[in-house]
Amino acid sequence: MSISENLLNQVKQIKSLAEAGLVYNKENYDAERYEELRALALEMMSILSDLPVEQLTGFFLPETDYPTAKVDVRGLILNAEGEVLLVKETVDGKWTLPGGWADVGLTPTENVLKEIEEETGFKAEVKRLLAVLDKRNYAHPLQPHYVYKLCYLCEITAGDFAPNFDIGEVNWFALDALPELSEDRILEEQLSKLVAIAKGNEAVFSD
Repeated sequence: MSISENLLNQVKQIKSLAEAGLVYNKENYDAERYEELRALALEMMSILSDLPVEQLTGFFLPETDYPTAKVDVRGLILNAEGEVLLVKETVDGKWTLPGGWADVGLTPTENVLKEIEEETGFKAEVKRLLAVLDKRNYAHPLQPHYVYKLCYLCEITAGDFAPNFDIGEVNWFALDALPELSEDRILEEQLSKLVAIAKGNEAVFSD
């Protein structure tokens, strides 16, 4: 982990502690201190991530409960040749596993199946959980959120490709012929690890 990555992770922890203090504080004096601490954390995030403070402030609504990590769900789908189904994000023109932020009110598996259908047009079923990844432990671009990634092995059951406004293309790729990946969402290292776990029928990987 680089110095910048390590520092950003510490700033996220400071911000989380400040927000926990704002949720549980009983004194106005303490609230002012926690607000100042949170503002400083956002300013430090701005320096480290090259995002304006105003944009970061918009990312984070005031916490009303204890702050926790955000959850990203992704579905790994393989064809008979062992190729991986990837979707092309219109926002950056790069490729990733179908998936996204987990919505409140849905189970993790319901979330990943919803994302797969919305992004590809395919209905699928979840076969099993492959991995729970801490995004901090991988070389993703720096970002303000602290994220856990839940990665599932899925299988297509019906449907045809029907792109939405977020997705421009869907295609199958061999691991040795991957397109340019959207590295904020998935890394080649993670894809290789997930495919190995899926093909080897290994236990759930957590990292």
